Amino acid sequence: MKDIEVAAAIIRKGDEIFATRRGYGEWKGWWEFPGGKLEPGETPEQALVREIREELDTEIRIDKFLATIHWDYPRFHLTMHCYLCTLLTDTLRLNEHEAARWLGRETLTDVRWLPADIALLPLIREALEKEAG
Repeated sequence: MKDIEVAAAIIRKGDEIFATRRGYGEWKGWWEFPGGKLEPGETPEQALVREIREELDTEIRIDKFLATIHWDYPRFHLTMHCYLCTLLTDTLRLNEHEAARWLGRETLTDVRWLPADIALLPLIREALEKEAG
């Protein structure tokens, strides 16, 4: 089975999380956290900054490592390094995705997440609840 290693940004703004809907490929129409594949020699953090610049035409600050998710899809094994991030600019342009939404704790499950991304939802809720106090 093919191995794919990616980095994903859980972008926070207040008590909401940014989600994107895939506009291409086998999983078109499913929701995910933005990010992408690591290139040879890149750290997950470097890949994430580059991918967010390419996908969303914006800059982020990586605040904290959240988790690494391992997931077996039918055609590949995914290793996804996930980071809590903050936008450094207010500009967001969808260069690869067909839609995007800001989701709060109560609306996190309102979209059809990719299977690997679903595993992050309890960790995200916990992080948002800690910040809310």
